[in-house]
Amino acid sequence: MSNLFFKCINPIELNDLLKTLNFKSNETFKDTKIHDIKDLVSADKDSITFYHSKKYKDFVQSTKASYCITSENLKKDLPKSCKSIIVKNVLISTALITEKFYPNSINDDFDNDVTAIEELSFHKDTKHGNNILIGKNVKIGSNCSIGHNTLIEKNVIIGNNCNLGSNIILRNTIIKDNVSILDNCVIGKKGFGFFPIKNGNYRYPHIGLVEINDNCEIGCGATIDRGSLSNTVIGKNTFLDNQIHIAHNVKIGENCIIAGQVGIAGSSIIGKNVKIGGQAGISGHLKIGDNVEIGGGSGVIKSIPNNLKVMGYPAKEIKKFLKENR
Repeated sequence: MSNLFFKCINPIELNDLLKTLNFKSNETFKDTKIHDIKDLVSADKDSITFYHSKKYKDFVQSTKASYCITSENLKKDLPKSCKSIIVKNVLISTALITEKFYPNSINDDFDNDVTAIEELSFHKDTKHGNNILIGKNVKIGSNCSIGHNTLIEKNVIIGNNCNLGSNIILRNTIIKDNVSILDNCVIGKKGFGFFPIKNGNYRYPHIGLVEINDNCEIGCGATIDRGSLSNTVIGKNTFLDNQIHIAHNVKIGENCIIAGQVGIAGSSIIGKNVKIGGQAGISGHLKIGDNVEIGGGSGVIKSIPNNLKVMGYPAKEIKKFLKENR
């Protein structure tokens, strides 16, 4: 992932990063510089990554990172080209390092540097209602419309032929062509990422963005959180109903249909052609295969392979569910 919207402070001496973690080693890392922190997939040799769960074992072997924050029991999974940095709590340590590279990524205050659309060039090319405010680093394509009282904060790219409703808040978001976003959506704010510590909670920096691909529709009142280290992605031709929550790092494939009041927890991956009934809940860090159908009100707590129909809590194959609930 490239951090389009967040400034990275780099390079940073590896020794300075290790001091942040109170990491002690007999090995010296003098003159070793790290340029970024990235997830296992996007990391390169100049970056540091993290590995905290066996769920990501398939990715760790191919990582190109030179250094990895991990635990004692997971270090054996790392490739020889990647040196381990052993810590007690991988996720808190990763948050500390991310904040070093991106010190402005924790706060998510309202954008005070906005301008009325009438004072900008968008005024001539965009059909719009009243009280539209636009932040810095915003691009809007041709033939777009924006409803009343919508706030497009900093770091937003909107493609061609897009329709935005009223009372929407956008930031840190890329919207491709032919997308409709209905009233009262909040897209691109930081996710619900924090770790309980003594006498409080430590918030995880969110340096990703939201990417909504071509021909999507986002229903009224939807909330889509931006990613932490990777992006939150909505695939082409996917339609979301009203009152849906998509958490940080979620990836939704093409041609999905998701009914109202569905919640998808962080870092879950939804395949192509998936249908999800209303009020279903999907736990975090799961993989839902292609062509899966999830019945309304279901609770999904385990990954689901391709082509299954499931229902209930915990969600199970629909034939088994119906047999047990005659």
